[in-house]
Amino acid sequence: MAGPFRKRPSPEADALPPAQALAHARTLLAEHGFREVARNERGDSFYLAHGEDPGRLRLSNHARTPKQRRGHPEVLASLVIRQPRTRTQIAAMVEAALRDVADGRRRRDQAATGSGSSAGPAISEKTTSGSP
Repeated sequence: MAGPFRKRPSPEADALPPAQALAHARTLLAEHGFREVARNERGDSFYLAHGEDPGRLRLSNHARTPKQRRGHPEVLASLVIRQPRTRTQIAAMVEAALRDVADGRRRRDQAATGSGSSAGPAISEKTTSGSP
């Protein structure tokens, strides 16, 4: 007979492997109006758009290189999932990525109108990652 105390599964037990976590993030982003507009040949990076905005949100299992960043300035933010994550963690990462996209749009629009006060580069991509 089992005792009165049951062992609770650890939060890690509910974690989704990276590929499933990326799929879940895509579903959550779709609920916010994002749609896939491109993917890389390996199928591990997805580029999402919101409405007619030319800016992109990159969803991937790896970070971009500086060369890739220079070649694709349309990417406003990246959400990188390299390790298993719980649905709660993924939802938090998606919310952070949505803020990063909004910040990227604001920086891009300020650079276009010349209203930015920064002396540095006008646009820099932010990466939301679950890595410590």
